[in-house]
Amino acid sequence: MAEPEFPHGVPHEGLHGASTAGSTGPEAEKTKAEWRGLQGDVENLAGVAAEQGRGLLDAARLQAQDYVERRKGEAAQSVQDLARSLRGSGRDMSDKPHVRAFFDSAADGLEQLGTSIERRSLSDFYGEAESIARRAPVAVAVGTFMVGLLAARFIKSSNAPDDHAPLGGDARDTFRA
Repeated sequence: MAEPEFPHGVPHEGLHGASTAGSTGPEAEKTKAEWRGLQGDVENLAGVAAEQGRGLLDAARLQAQDYVERRKGEAAQSVQDLARSLRGSGRDMSDKPHVRAFFDSAADGLEQLGTSIERRSLSDFYGEAESIARRAPVAVAVGTFMVGLLAARFIKSSNAPDDHAPLGGDARDTFRA
């Protein structure tokens, strides 16, 4: 094990007890003891900081998992609500059995998806997404690119100026009665 480092000018003993600074008086021993005590204090502080850091990471991980679980439940409920709505729309097609069967089949698939979302954990979703990305990386890249294009178009269209707004004048005029 390496010997603790002392600042220059502070006397300390070498490996065999010989003094490297030439002074072995009580003052030198006191200084060495103070430095060792300080080193112990710093090591203790580092240990406490590391433990608090781990605690902070654990708390953040638990909070993120809780958030995902809540959002997962909301997503599952939305999918199941969509399935009920789709099934209700299919009931209106009683005179067209093939169309109604299509609606019922789609609603069944959505209900299964909603149930699957509720049952699975975040690690299950992550593992499945990772396996899909490994099996078909080109498809994932193309899908990501398409989602990016759609998001860009959506953002661009939401920032488009209103065609009915006056061209000149004060913008506050549009709010006056």
